Amino acid sequence: MSLVLTFSRRYCTGVSVIADTISKRLNIPVYGKDYICKDIHNKEDIEKQNETIRNLAQESCIIIGRGASEALKEQRNVINIYVYADKEDRIKRAMKKENISKEEAIKRVKEVDTERIEYYEKNTGKFWGDMDGYDIILDSSKYGIENCADVICKYLEARCLI
Repeated sequence: MSLVLTFSRRYCTGVSVIADTISKRLNIPVYGKDYICKDIHNKEDIEKQNETIRNLAQESCIIIGRGASEALKEQRNVINIYVYADKEDRIKRAMKKENISKEEAIKRVKEVDTERIEYYEKNTGKFWGDMDGYDIILDSSKYGIENCADVICKYLEARCLI
């Protein structure tokens, strides 16, 4: 059976690094917004995005964002992960990642979080921040990005999924 990991996150929590680390360890691909939306002309066509997500989930993979946890809620081979971090850590990461000032980073973190909240709530009908649908919830500020990948892999090992 294939294994699918979905990641939901706040902006600049380190999920792309966590996902890439797990991808290399498990030798499975990572898909995000750019890949999922690449062949969709109307970027607001959620049904097409969900169809792409369900097609990708036929094989082992990692899917970042796009409400994938909700799109795949009927599949038993899916592990849903939510990653958050302290706002100050996210601001610092945004400053470094985008080479911007602290003021710009504060604004960027707020803007991207707002976009993600609106997208998720509009397209899933669920409240952003409701943790009921997640198997793993991690604070990358407390654990560190590399340790988050370790925790996820240990969880998968404990469940005999890898």
